[in-house]
Amino acid sequence: MTPAVDPTQHIWWLMSRASGIVALGLIAVSVGLGLTMANKLVRGAKVAGIHEQLSLAGLVAIAIHGLTLLGDPWLNPGLSGIVIPFHMAYRSAFTGVGIIGGYLAAALGLSFYIRRRIGAKLWRKLHRFTPVAYVMSLVHAIGAGTDASTAWFRTFMLASAAPITVLFVMRLVKSALKSRRPAAKRGSSRAITDVV
Repeated sequence: MTPAVDPTQHIWWLMSRASGIVALGLIAVSVGLGLTMANKLVRGAKVAGIHEQLSLAGLVAIAIHGLTLLGDPWLNPGLSGIVIPFHMAYRSAFTGVGIIGGYLAAALGLSFYIRRRIGAKLWRKLHRFTPVAYVMSLVHAIGAGTDASTAWFRTFMLASAAPITVLFVMRLVKSALKSRRPAAKRGSSRAITDVV
């Protein structure tokens, strides 16, 4: 018979684990919704507002995920371990990717509030890196997450990654077709001019 485990001895780790899963879910839904809007499948200020709120909630969950690790007596990362990429001793490559992904998610999510200053065109270009932050969070979860080997977590990741991948590919195809269209029009107008 195995001795009962007291969950209060692992409360910081449990809170970090839970907030990490919540962060991954919120970021996945936010990225998915953003790609849905970019593909013009849904529109409207209400949808944009939901996207913004999900993004902010995801950033809060990311912050909680990192900060609660400070109380974990087993991991004991220290402040430098949660803010400096690749500094934490525990699976440093994967925690480093997670920290960089968190910074990228914060920069891209909060860039909405300086969009007028930097211009909508630059903001859209920067916002194209949002799926990169999502992929970094997946890499972090797979490599450093203690739930990565469980069936429920793999199902959760696949359920979020599959539609995001489809939406991302749709966005790439639309962008490629859009960039070809003006060139084709220019070519046809030149042909007409040459004939005339």
